[in-house]
Amino acid sequence: MLGPPPYALTVPTFAFRSLTTLAARAALGGPRETALATLIAVRLAAGAAPPNTLAPALRAARADAARVWLSSVALPATVRTAIGKLVDASAGSDDRTIVAALEKVTDVTAPVLTKGARSELDRLAARFGA
Repeated sequence: MLGPPPYALTVPTFAFRSLTTLAARAALGGPRETALATLIAVRLAAGAAPPNTLAPALRAARADAARVWLSSVALPATVRTAIGKLVDASAGSDDRTIVAALEKVTDVTAPVLTKGARSELDRLAARFGA
C-alpha cells in the first residue's frame, strides 16, 4: 500500500477528547457544568500555548466571551474562582501564570476528572514548559 500523497494534509487531532467525552457523559448539574467550564478554560489556555499561539487581541476577546458564559453557569465557588483565573491568565502572555492557574484548575476539578482528562490537562501544562 502506498503512503499518503505528497500533497495530502495531515489529519488534525483534538487535544481534549477525554475532557469532551467526560462533559458529554457527566450527570446533569454540577459535574457536567464543571467539566464544560474546564473544557472552555483549557481550550482558551491552549490558544496561548506554543507552538500555535493565537494573537493577544484574539485571546482577550475569547476570554471576555468566556467570562460572560461563565457568569451564567452554576459552579462551586472554588471551581468558579480557579476557572476564572485560568480564563484571565489565558488572555495574558505570562506562561508561568497560565501554568499556575491550570494546575489550580486541575486540583479543584480532580474529583470530577477522569484519568484521560487529567492527562490532557497535564499535557497542556507541558506545552508551556512546565
